[in-house]
Amino acid sequence: MHPYESFLPVIDWVRQAAKDPSVLSIKQTLYRTNESSELVQALAEAARFDEEENINFASILQEAGAVVVYGVMGYKTHAKMLLFVRREGNELKRYAHLGTGNYHRKNSLIYTDYSLLTADETLCADVHKVFQQITGMGKKIHPNLLIHAPFNLKKSLLKLIAEEAAAAEAGKEARIVAKLNALTDPEMIRALYEASNAGVKVDLIVRGMCCLRPGIEGVSENIRVVSIIGRFLEHSRVYYFKNSEQQLYCSSADWMERNLSNRIEVCFPILKKKHQSRILTEIEWHLEDEIQCWELGADGEYTKIQHATTQESAQGVQQRLLEKLA
Repeated sequence: MHPYESFLPVIDWVRQAAKDPSVLSIKQTLYRTNESSELVQALAEAARFDEEENINFASILQEAGAVVVYGVMGYKTHAKMLLFVRREGNELKRYAHLGTGNYHRKNSLIYTDYSLLTADETLCADVHKVFQQITGMGKKIHPNLLIHAPFNLKKSLLKLIAEEAAAAEAGKEARIVAKLNALTDPEMIRALYEASNAGVKVDLIVRGMCCLRPGIEGVSENIRVVSIIGRFLEHSRVYYFKNSEQQLYCSSADWMERNLSNRIEVCFPILKKKHQSRILTEIEWHLEDEIQCWELGADGEYTKIQHATTQESAQGVQQRLLEKLA
């Protein structure tokens, strides 16, 4: 989790792949990166050409011999994906990096984001399919684990919310937790209201714009919305559905119409139990924050949370994460 853990291993990983003769291909999405990007330099090196002028990143890569694709016409590619194909003996092995934040070294120092490095065959095959789609080599795809916009992400999220509501109506304990930068999509908001009315406990951590109103009797009394304002900009997107087969996801997408309907986005499951446990613990720390947490009221106003804990013993989530991970 950046910036509490360094982003440099991701950059070093690309550099090593660029120099590894067994690596046959490197594919990466670049939505936003920094000037004199180490990642762009590594990709150019992978294309086996030395480029000195930093005119713009696309031209650097193109002149280096890399294939630069600008994405699907009419849709911004906002997904954060990196895929290597490596020859190992008589086999080809895929390795993938998926994240909630941009491949931006400077951002990684001040934005909070999750990264996943994986060699899971199914997940890596899904990343390969998405790259085929956005490079024009494949049209309709059916990933096994990834959920992607603008194709099936919104539909899948609405289904997951509805399933949680059905679980609550059946008498099961039901909960939805979402950490987002913004929540503005009307269909998503209506679905969360319906889940609240069904008895689902909904906890939302929304850094920026939130068009949902919590705590309204008969509408959203089971919904809580908080925002963490601290030293680092909260940027990660995490979704949790207690009764889903795949309970925990990280994503590049906020719950906004532009993200769910008009951009290329990827939502990926967290498969390993130890990773699930870690992320859920850290999300709970956001909800327990006693220093930097502001809660949204039914009137649309935010109020700083006042806890009974003494100021000396109170802790904010960002400080807790610094102490745990830095």
